[in-house]
Amino acid sequence: MKFTNWKLDKIEDIHAEDFFWLIDRNRNHINKTFPVTVSNCIDLEKATEFIANNIQIEKDKTGYYFYIRNLETNDLIGYICIKKIDFNISKCELAYFIDKNFEGKGIISKAVSDVIAICFKELSMNKIFICTSKINFGSQQIALKNGFIQEGILREEFKNGEGILEDINYYGLLKSDYK
Repeated sequence: MKFTNWKLDKIEDIHAEDFFWLIDRNRNHINKTFPVTVSNCIDLEKATEFIANNIQIEKDKTGYYFYIRNLETNDLIGYICIKKIDFNISKCELAYFIDKNFEGKGIISKAVSDVIAICFKELSMNKIFICTSKINFGSQQIALKNGFIQEGILREEFKNGEGILEDINYYGLLKSDYK
């Protein structure tokens, strides 16, 4: 069943406490795939520093952050970031997660679609890439639904939340392939 009562917020609309509670509710769910975010949000003080750092990253135009808000409860239920921006060759990476209670409702796929449009239209990117754990089938499906093509497997490319190096699937979407 689709859930349509949500909106995409920018970082200036976010309170660190809301973000901390999103991470805290999903700590076990995302620890393997978002270890840096989880470790930087172990308490409200650290989450506040994390958001402040991300605000500076946006000001420096080296990353952008979006948050999915449930309009019924006003809670944050998801997170998308644009990172590893390389303006020299016009490419960037997307990373995202949705609250475990909102998986399978089409929210993150649509939100990723909205951020893809921002990457191509506002940031003038030529390529967007997504790296997923080989066992994160949900994230792989989101990439494929949004037109990404699996370009390969990067061996021992990512250190997960348990400190283990793991292979990742690499998906790419060129502006010329974008609808």
